[in-house]
Amino acid sequence: MRHRIGFNRLDRKQSHRKAMLRNMATSLFKYERIETTKAKAREVRRIAEKYITRAKADSVHNRRIIARDIQDKAVLNKLFTEIGPMFSERNGGYTRILKLGQRKGDAAEVVLLELVEKTGEPEKKKKKKEAKKPVKEKASAVEEKTEE
Repeated sequence: MRHRIGFNRLDRKQSHRKAMLRNMATSLFKYERIETTKAKAREVRRIAEKYITRAKADSVHNRRIIARDIQDKAVLNKLFTEIGPMFSERNGGYTRILKLGQRKGDAAEVVLLELVEKTGEPEKKKKKKEAKKPVKEKASAVEEKTEE
């Protein structure tokens, strides 16, 4: 019987599975989205959400606990300075899984695992609005010249 089996072994030995999930979590925080299979994404999501919850409170203790798994210091710093504070008001559900279809070779279900809120989103929207305003001003200036 399979009672209380709490995780998917992903058909790998413990050391391989642990290393793979650590690397995928690091990539998720580095690029803010990764493309992988559905089974792997569901396992990485469990780990990543726990890391983000710890990163919301920036303390030496929390940094050391997460640094055991995330070896890249730049990614660790990004997690505590950008990603953690970004989710400070949210109580969970920091990631989303979007289905992309099936992989051609083995028909495995491929998904996109991404953070719900991205660090660069608000800045891009503001730039588009600012770019539209000067265009209207130029058009009105051209109309004034033609009237004279």
